[in-house]
Amino acid sequence: MQKVLVVDDEEVLRMLITDTLEDLENVEIHTAENGLEALARLSADHYDLMILDYMMPEMTGIEVLGRLSMDMKSALPILMLTAKAQEVDRNRAIVAGARYFMPKPFSPIELLQIVEGILSDHG
Repeated sequence: MQKVLVVDDEEVLRMLITDTLEDLENVEIHTAENGLEALARLSADHYDLMILDYMMPEMTGIEVLGRLSMDMKSALPILMLTAKAQEVDRNRAIVAGARYFMPKPFSPIELLQIVEGILSDHG
């Protein structure tokens, strides 16, 4: 069973992502509503993918990535989901440790395809 952690401060988006991914076989979806909760979940359990919002109050997605160890960043595929879709934002996310980047608003079908691809590559 693979585990995906969805981190977004907006409940509606967490639900949309969860609903989009719930039909994937052998995939368990977990959620966190902020960066601190995400870090706590990551330290307590193993995940195969983290879908991380860029802009969140208290701790941004970039700050979450900054708190992860190099070992965790190299082992955990991270998909940054953001309304900040400029090239400078994309580069900042990739430098911080995100391997994948998807602008908001996003297509649920495209998200599903990307997640399926990441999980099959890293599963």
